[in-house]
Amino acid sequence: MNEVMNTLLSHRSIRKYEERPVEEEILDQIVRAAQAAPNWVNLQHVSIIAIKDKSRREKFSELCGGQKHIAQAPIFLIFCADFYRTWIACQQKGQAFEDTVGQIDNLIVGANEVGIALATAVAAAESFGLGTVPIGDIRLHALEAVRELNLPKYVIPLLGLCVGYPAENPGIKPRFPKEAVYFEEQYRQNVEALIAEYDEIYAHYLKERPWNNRVGNQCH
Repeated sequence: MNEVMNTLLSHRSIRKYEERPVEEEILDQIVRAAQAAPNWVNLQHVSIIAIKDKSRREKFSELCGGQKHIAQAPIFLIFCADFYRTWIACQQKGQAFEDTVGQIDNLIVGANEVGIALATAVAAAESFGLGTVPIGDIRLHALEAVRELNLPKYVIPLLGLCVGYPAENPGIKPRFPKEAVYFEEQYRQNVEALIAEYDEIYAHYLKERPWNNRVGNQCH
């Protein structure tokens, strides 16, 4: 197994971090990796805002339901679907912005690109021995985040990412067996036995980690 695959298959969500800053050189490479991620016709509809100030990290921790790891991690990255640059380009070239990105499909494109960029940032960060955990609650409090980040129009905060050196080893969370998620030619619907088997494995995983008992099975 090569180093890239080893990093990807060793992914863990980290919610406890050392009091150690992330080197600027490493952060730069993480951002550059996210920039290099695939995007639609090279319009690059993603922007990233790094929150480093402790008091501001604490504020975002409160905003996202009191998730302490946001305040604890030395860097909290916020990924935004960004159409502001496209709006500027349309203004400069005399093109109608609404005709270019006014359809709901473009919002989906922006959300997709944010997810791809965040996943790329996770892989890059973990290749340097850093830990990460994505935060979805940013999108649930988007208006407050817009004000806090001074976002211009056409920029939507969607996801956050804690980044720092791990102070825990929670182990690798079980995933569905490949047969439950990968199909050839057509979707296979008879996966009930695979789901039941997975639920048993996952329940055992959670029993060994009561501090992280967030989800019991596919229905809870």
